[in-house]
Amino acid sequence: MKYRQLAELYNSLESTTKRLKKTEILSEFLKKIPEEDKDVLYLLLGRVFPEYDKREIGISNQLTIKAIAKATGESSEEVVKKWKSVGDLGKVAEELAKHKKQSTLHSHEIDTKHVITNLRKLPALEGKGTVDKKISLITELLGAATPLEALYLARTLIGDLRIGIKESTIRDAMADAFFHEDKKEAVTKIASALETTNDIGEVFESAKKGLKELESSKISVGKPLKVMLAQKAKTIAEGFKIVGKPAAIEYKYDGFRMLINKDEKGKISIFTRRLENVTKQFPEVEKYVEKNIKAKTFIIDAEAVGYDGKTKIYQPFQSISQRIKRKYDIEKMQRDYPVELNVFDILYHDEKSLLKEPFKERSKFLRKILKSEKWKIVAAKQIITGDEKKTEAFYHEALKNNQEGVMMKNLEAEYKPGSRVGYMIKIKPEERDYDLVIIGAEYGTGKRAGWMSSFTLGCKHGKEFLEIGKVGTGIKEKADQGTSFAELTKKLKPLITSEKGREVKIKPKVVISITYQEIQKSPTYNSGFALRFPRVTALRPDRSPSDVETLEQIKKDYQKQGR
Repeated sequence: MKYRQLAELYNSLESTTKRLKKTEILSEFLKKIPEEDKDVLYLLLGRVFPEYDKREIGISNQLTIKAIAKATGESSEEVVKKWKSVGDLGKVAEELAKHKKQSTLHSHEIDTKHVITNLRKLPALEGKGTVDKKISLITELLGAATPLEALYLARTLIGDLRIGIKESTIRDAMADAFFHEDKKEAVTKIASALETTNDIGEVFESAKKGLKELESSKISVGKPLKVMLAQKAKTIAEGFKIVGKPAAIEYKYDGFRMLINKDEKGKISIFTRRLENVTKQFPEVEKYVEKNIKAKTFIIDAEAVGYDGKTKIYQPFQSISQRIKRKYDIEKMQRDYPVELNVFDILYHDEKSLLKEPFKERSKFLRKILKSEKWKIVAAKQIITGDEKKTEAFYHEALKNNQEGVMMKNLEAEYKPGSRVGYMIKIKPEERDYDLVIIGAEYGTGKRAGWMSSFTLGCKHGKEFLEIGKVGTGIKEKADQGTSFAELTKKLKPLITSEKGREVKIKPKVVISITYQEIQKSPTYNSGFALRFPRVTALRPDRSPSDVETLEQIKKDYQKQGR
């Protein structure tokens, strides 16, 4: 397929804000795509790999500016000048492509396979001369691109496609394209296939072959899967109303979620809730599951909880968070920040998916094949009851053991990867806290000069992230005291999308946990709300922007707070 056709589709999708119209346009497009062009589905989401593959194109604005300059024959200064004026590097690339200097012109058309091939090479480039190699690969594409192609190529590079398409839109378009008569059933089947494969290209192939092929989509051991997520409840009574009585009550651990796989070759892989492979960072966990779980193959859901090796007291998440991204000094980190694996669910066992089995059966079976060993690997602390007083006592026991609270789980529920469906509820103390994403920052002055020292917080609203206040407290000046200004600045600099004086806009990627005193109405922020006295409690590398608090929930919390 010619990339021109895809660029024209992008343009059509961007030209309407109506979801039904986008679905209709996309449906007609999908009908015409042959199976061998399934990789185009990744490009529609601004990616070049399936969702389970966490490699990213990883190109900064600055590198894109250099490539645009080289491809169009302009100076980098001219590109930056236009970018500051327009605010969209894609539009800059489009405009400059209309006036390419003759020496930069190419005559051949580019196709989608060429685009994907070049972009997939980018994450693998390392070492001396990497920047030049990356610019060369990008320039080759931009140099041959028409203005419209250049617009969307540049946006794809920096992860800002701006066409208003989500996975759910493609799901609905597939159902309309291939199952017009059974659309409602097909939407459910496609959603289920996406949950088990995390590969929209693979699901597209199956959808073209029919419902039976979709139904045959299976979990692949060794490939990351999304975890099932919990909803919130304020009280135990409210929790029972949602999950029913009796229910499984378990500790809500203050740790790090892990989905652990063992394949038919005996290889163990540890994945985060963000689908990142952290097996190398947690070698002891690999040994624990190898020794203590009786199974040829499995996928288990667990929480790694930090503890003090001398006092044997459980530690907050922040104490082990630095292990997640660490590539060096693994043995030292293992000694300094030991973890205990608390296992609470099993999704797959010896070539059989357990997703559809009720939780009470999964939990019972898990405890049969798991040999618990304190401070290494144990079954999650659990009681089964419908008694509110017993649950209350168990809840206080969890808090006394330095955990966050309790989980309440529906005994008959299946496992729904990636969903918050009310099958499990979390109960925590009344302390008010949210996970939010950083969408802006301001550079400090005086002793904080050179650091970003005030951060704009964003909550989720549809496909957007809306401002809900700023935070600068809870962050340390020294790295060894917790989350520091220097650490956050280093993480956020590559994500800057625009600058104005000391203020910068940030691509929503970095998630933090905050506490706050109360929610107030505010015309200052586009969410309509502000958090009073927010304070950073932890950097959350284990969570993605899709996990952060929604505006809908914040509105509910505001109303409850008023009562």
